[in-house]
Amino acid sequence: MKIQNTIEAKLSEAFDASILQVDNESHKHSVPPNSETHFKVTMVSPAFAGQMKVKRHQGIYKVLAEELEMAGGVHALALHLYSPEEWEASGQVAPTSPNCMGGSKADTQQAASGVQNQSGGHS
Repeated sequence: MKIQNTIEAKLSEAFDASILQVDNESHKHSVPPNSETHFKVTMVSPAFAGQMKVKRHQGIYKVLAEELEMAGGVHALALHLYSPEEWEASGQVAPTSPNCMGGSKADTQQAASGVQNQSGGHS
């Protein structure tokens, strides 16, 4: 089973979500084609009402522990988690993910401009 499908199945089972969208954003990063390493999760669930963001994230990490810990598994997970009321107030739109400029993508662009990367980057 693909990692994306596993994430969707596990989160669907663990949370009573009215909205669950899992996007594989690996193609935006310096990884081989068809990778499943970078994901964006948008979820709306009454389970998040009254919870701080850190508690919401911890709940997701617990459910997806295997995918986050396995070699070659999920490297990055962008989480946009809302209660139904927060989702309504947000205009029902999750933030868009920025393009990755880390790793070899940043190196290529910086080499072209003559700038060296001293702060590291995200790949």
